Amino acid sequence: MAATARVPISKFDANVFVDYPRMAAVIAEFRRTHTAPMTLAEKVIVSHLEDVHQEYIKGKSYLYLKPDRVAMQDATAQMAILQFMSSGMKRTAVPSTVHCDHLIQAQDKGAVSDLAAACTVNKEVYDFLRSAANKYGMGFWKPGSGIIHQIVLENYAFPGGMVIGTDSHTPNAGGLGMLAVGVGGADAVDVMAGLALELKAPKVLGVKLTGALSGWTAPKDVILALAGRLSVEGGTGFIIEYFGPGAESISCTGAATICNMGAELGATGSIFPFTRRQAEYLRATGREEIAALAEQFAELLRADSADETIYDKVVELDLSTLEPQINGPLSPDRNHLLSAVSAAAEANGWPLDVSAALIGSCTNSSYEDLTRAANVCKQALDHGIKMKAKFYISPGSEQVRATMKRDGLEDLFTAVGGVVLANACGPCIGQWKRTDVTSGKNTIVHSYNRNFSARADGNAETMAFVTSPEIVVALGLAGTLRFHPARDELESPTGPWRLAPPTGMDLPPHGYDSSTTAAVYEPPAVDGDSVTVVISPTSDRLQRLSPFEPWENVRPEAFADLPILIKVRGKCTTDHISAAGVWLKYRGHLDNISNNMLIGAVNSMNMKQNLVKNHVTGEFDTVPNVARFYKSRGIRWVAIGDTNYGEGSSREHAALEPRHLGAVAIIVKSFARIHESNLKKQGVLPLTFANPDDYNRLTGDDKVSIVGLETLGSGKPLTLHVKPADGSAPFDIQLNNTFNEVQAQWFRAGSALNEMAKHT
Repeated sequence: MAATARVPISKFDANVFVDYPRMAAVIAEFRRTHTAPMTLAEKVIVSHLEDVHQEYIKGKSYLYLKPDRVAMQDATAQMAILQFMSSGMKRTAVPSTVHCDHLIQAQDKGAVSDLAAACTVNKEVYDFLRSAANKYGMGFWKPGSGIIHQIVLENYAFPGGMVIGTDSHTPNAGGLGMLAVGVGGADAVDVMAGLALELKAPKVLGVKLTGALSGWTAPKDVILALAGRLSVEGGTGFIIEYFGPGAESISCTGAATICNMGAELGATGSIFPFTRRQAEYLRATGREEIAALAEQFAELLRADSADETIYDKVVELDLSTLEPQINGPLSPDRNHLLSAVSAAAEANGWPLDVSAALIGSCTNSSYEDLTRAANVCKQALDHGIKMKAKFYISPGSEQVRATMKRDGLEDLFTAVGGVVLANACGPCIGQWKRTDVTSGKNTIVHSYNRNFSARADGNAETMAFVTSPEIVVALGLAGTLRFHPARDELESPTGPWRLAPPTGMDLPPHGYDSSTTAAVYEPPAVDGDSVTVVISPTSDRLQRLSPFEPWENVRPEAFADLPILIKVRGKCTTDHISAAGVWLKYRGHLDNISNNMLIGAVNSMNMKQNLVKNHVTGEFDTVPNVARFYKSRGIRWVAIGDTNYGEGSSREHAALEPRHLGAVAIIVKSFARIHESNLKKQGVLPLTFANPDDYNRLTGDDKVSIVGLETLGSGKPLTLHVKPADGSAPFDIQLNNTFNEVQAQWFRAGSALNEMAKHT
């Protein structure tokens, strides 16, 4: 194939092409002023710069990037599309897709029943998304098509490309050598409108992999061990790039699992170099031309050098000595060796009995994952035993489900007692109408990515542990965390026996069954002018957006003597700020979903959730009710938070809701990257204590003033003037911010969307 061959970036985008010669030329131009060897992450970033000559200083410069595509899941797509509709654009400027995966609830009845129920309950939302996608030129993946990240990996990801997605686990596509970044809806709107994505230049954390996985260890163990080493904040400000001989040995879908959970470290993205395994996966998924082209430009799609000094930081993992890992509960970085978790459970009072075992999700639903899990099930059936725990399987896509069924894997799962759920997120994001345990302490094990309090089933006393699919199955068979499959025996009708290490195949020997793809994908109209977007004026699930009030029209005294709505103690994820689960149905209705704002956060003043003091009446009420009271009186407010505030999902509702209910600023020890960006986009000040100990000087009863806003965008700190509630002398606290001048304009305009509207 000639180097100039025109190869479409996907079979759904016939007129947009993979352009490696251009990528090489842009990087060559960059090298004229930057002579140091480049990591792969840097190559991909540079090749997507709007202006290759702009300042590029890692950790400092704000880069302006032009991604190749945008992907949106249905829960976040609603608000993103509502914002896009306000932009005045007739069609998206880059290839974009909508994926219906988040709104399908698992009800213990199986895929067919659950999907039918979802299509009835969510009809108005699906009609809105379908009509909007049709009008504005977006591909529409119907309910039942699969989870966004698996669909992207199977159809859209390609080495050296760049995708942004309105979901924090978008970096899944890094397993195929693509720079994939999770963003809020406002960032997606910018890119769909033809504007650049603004991103602070990330540093690159190199993870050197040596050796090879074997036995009961799996790719999931790589990222679980790394999470334990680096913590949920350890990847913040970095792209994680894997390299070394061990990276070459991991399958493409295994690499995707590792990249997916880079989000749990706070990383901007994760990426693997182009390998033979990636080329094999591209060919297996019908993208032979992209595979061949990537092979021609293989050196372009890898780091310049194996020298570790090209990375800003390096961590090494020996895959040959890696043991099975299990992380939890309550945080994905609470790492244990499988061999040690039972002792930790006993010491902490976590239930040892396993009540449910769940595999699949966007993180671990590949053919390789399912064949290894099915192999463990077959061993159990051969010895006459079934699951002791409830067992659920969530296929990642219709293509994976159809292939799983054709090859007999589904039969093995159901024979051992499993229930195959819809091709959707399901319990991973709280879409689980659990019936066996509705309250009280219990333990579940799953192969998902997050295990925050109450995330899976709404029960704060459910202790959720994250591990590989094969270990999930083994623990489900044993029914206890005490079990280690390489060490312990299971009881069967024929006597005790020990599981053999699982075997599987990373690619189906008879190819993927893609016969049903046409039934689950809908291309957009060629001309969307005649298409009407469907929104009922009486809907309680969809609401057209009104612009936020510009702050530049607000008098300076409006930022003085502000009440503290809540001083949050401890972990405050986007689940705490804007819960998922039953609230997902309101993701397209800002006022209704704002009734969940911060209801999961712990108030430091009384150590209770969703109970704060109204500083006007002196009475206690829910967080949303007090915020609404303040708003009705024209009183603006601030919230105080702890470390890594806003970690977790990319959901911008966690920024939109405070803005809608009157927030001026969120002041914390530190922010998660996406949430900080989302707050800026919506016209809320994300500020951090220059001295983290100043958090302890504030009470929830104090009044505060924000001083120095006229300097916003200059890099200068702001001042928080505090009037203590106890009548003691006022004092000042220094607050840092990361606003540049463009972002300061967003704030003054009231939001980034308001600023965009000025120029369209």
